[in-house]
Amino acid sequence: MSSRLPFIFVFVTIVIDAMGIGIILPVMPDLIRSLQGGSISQAAVWGGALAFTYAAMQFLFSPTLGNLSDRFGRRRVLLISLIAMGVDYILMGFAGALWLLFIARTISGIAGATFSVAYAFIADISPKEQRAANFGLIGAGFGIGFVAGPMLGGLIGQLGPQAPFFAAGILALLNAAFGYFVMPETLAESKRRPFRWREGNPFAAILAVQRLPGIGLLIFALLFYQIGSNVYPVIWAYFTQEQFGMTLWLVSVSLTVFGLSTALVQGVLIRVFLSRLSAATLAAAGLAMNIVVYLLIIWVPNTPILFMLLPLSALGVVVMPALQGIMSNEVEENQQGELQGVISSMNALAAITAQLLMTWLFRVFTAQDAPVYLPAAPFAMSALLTLIALGMFLQHAKRAGLSIRNKKRDT
Repeated sequence: MSSRLPFIFVFVTIVIDAMGIGIILPVMPDLIRSLQGGSISQAAVWGGALAFTYAAMQFLFSPTLGNLSDRFGRRRVLLISLIAMGVDYILMGFAGALWLLFIARTISGIAGATFSVAYAFIADISPKEQRAANFGLIGAGFGIGFVAGPMLGGLIGQLGPQAPFFAAGILALLNAAFGYFVMPETLAESKRRPFRWREGNPFAAILAVQRLPGIGLLIFALLFYQIGSNVYPVIWAYFTQEQFGMTLWLVSVSLTVFGLSTALVQGVLIRVFLSRLSAATLAAAGLAMNIVVYLLIIWVPNTPILFMLLPLSALGVVVMPALQGIMSNEVEENQQGELQGVISSMNALAAITAQLLMTWLFRVFTAQDAPVYLPAAPFAMSALLTLIALGMFLQHAKRAGLSIRNKKRDT
């Protein structure tokens, strides 16, 4: 069996997880209205509640799945989660009431918290010096799924609002079957550790991981960075229509350009960067790049220049795999699931926080009685949050002796 097949399986798992989120987005308004009736604005409220439910489950259960994989192994937890996700999507296709959708999104949020297990698997099979690059490749899988999901969902949705759910379910089950034959167990029995429920509590897990040697402020730097970077999925469509009068087609094109650019950076360019720079240097440079781009977006005068900024903004995604690589290298093999569970939980918390914060800022600064008319206000907040993240990272790097110049110091 090719040694590449297990990696391909995990890559495909991330793609399908991302597609499973995006494939149902185009049909959710029609499906909610068919179940509940009412206007499109009322459907949007219910859609937001369903999205919050999914993200909340990701936050609560990512540490649990990560810790379970440290106890029972990566293979078993990942395959069971994929099967549960596949069955759940198919049940969503048959849902005849809105409350059933909430139950289904709760289950899919729990089962979909497999990013922690997938990243722990990558940490198991990757030498320390290659972890950041391989984390980037897995991140590229999410970017591909983010782009392909809504496109495929819109196409399949022509067959009916339930069709994308069946498609997502079948994809997950096929991938589980593929993984059953190609995915080995990467965590030996001798390296596993007992599962403790308190470590599955996201709040306790975050504090426990933060106290691990070499982690320190990094986990909170990652949180502030992620809240800021979530400005794109949360507010982009509203901002571009308000500021530049973009059509829905142009908004879709811009998101596609951004998604493909991030996939290119994480899948290809990050390996080039890491061959010349340390992970610490790359993280610091990426954080600084994000701050510059957020500030430029505030002052961008027209749509063509905004499109020119998209590839530049994609360079900032190097921060996540670089930080993951640094933290992963500091913990033991039987703590990879715990660490990646906390990281996934932080990502979900960042998504929830950004959803509330960025939409509130946009509403305040685009209202008729706004103190200053500034549709780009959320990007100003992102710049501030990322500046805080950069300060935390530099402080941690100084304490931990990480060099942002010398490649050999943090590999």
